[in-house]
Amino acid sequence: MTLHTDIPPRSEVERLLTVREPGCVSIYLPTSVITQDAQASRIELKNLAATAIEQMQASGIVPTVIASMRDGLGDLVDDDDFWAVQARSLAVFASADRMRTFRLPNRLSSVVEVADRFYVKPLLRAVTFPQTTFVLALAAGSVRLVEVVPEGPPFTVDVPGLPTDAASAAGKASIADRSPVRRIQGSEGQKIRLRQFARKVDHALRGVLSGLELPLILASTEPLDSIYRSINSYPHLVEPSIRGNPDAVPDQHLAEAARPLLDEVYAGELSAVRNLFDLRFQQGRASTDVATLARAATRGAIDTLLADIDVKLPGTVDDDTGAITFAEDDDAVSYGIVDEIARRVLLGGGRVLAVRAADIPNGEPVAAILRYAL
Repeated sequence: MTLHTDIPPRSEVERLLTVREPGCVSIYLPTSVITQDAQASRIELKNLAATAIEQMQASGIVPTVIASMRDGLGDLVDDDDFWAVQARSLAVFASADRMRTFRLPNRLSSVVEVADRFYVKPLLRAVTFPQTTFVLALAAGSVRLVEVVPEGPPFTVDVPGLPTDAASAAGKASIADRSPVRRIQGSEGQKIRLRQFARKVDHALRGVLSGLELPLILASTEPLDSIYRSINSYPHLVEPSIRGNPDAVPDQHLAEAARPLLDEVYAGELSAVRNLFDLRFQQGRASTDVATLARAATRGAIDTLLADIDVKLPGTVDDDTGAITFAEDDDAVSYGIVDEIARRVLLGGGRVLAVRAADIPNGEPVAAILRYAL
């Protein structure tokens, strides 16, 4: 199988965040990896699209934009090839002249939003803690890249130029070759061969992983584990490794070992943020007050934002001052205060973690670590 992921990198999310025009439609709906179940999701998308059209008509969007939106969403509903391969959720972002879709690994509820910007907070959950990962099974006698997905079996990714083993990468019959050529002999010579092998593996992976932000878990033994980590160029290689020689380990077993490690990585990352929040709160550089954080986001003062993925606060945020205005109804004018705070944090170079309510201090919809005291 070829490599496939629909989880957008930060650069793609930022492109969505910069769109500002009337009639931006954001749709999220649960889907199934079972092709035979696609009909229910197609009907759900058709219903959500109809709701979006109604909101656009009620808000006075020009008829040509509404017609374009109706045609684009209708074409997506009717696309048999598109529905043949789905994940656990689908995100659709549509405007008068563009449409982007993302098949996501996490389970999301059905939502439709119409505003002058896209509603991205649910999408950020998949970006924050993607349940898709890669496992690099690296041994002296073999190497393969395995993609692990939340549902369905893992599979080996085709990586052009990936060496088959350490000996062939060095052009030798064995890395134990003891011919006294410079330093290439004995145990030191074997480490040099392994380092050459690791460099070639890293170089081959660049063509597949470049631009992605998914975690990479290493399955290897010493000294190859440490050697590879010392030359790795992919910024999302995580600790810890899957220990043991992966040479004859089935992909499914590697996936089973990777999932708890991935949970451990995410739990550690979130714990570190919470600890830093507690410290900065004592220093006057953290807050859970929505109004304060809206102003801080507008000024570019937020370093890290925790946003409750399940909370929606209808309203608007003033472009210049960051003052918030709450709204009673969630309509095509009210785009959501928490989402707008997250948008401004990301565009200001900050970090946004879309989490559950239990992960946010004081049970508030947002919490943030500030770059400086306000």
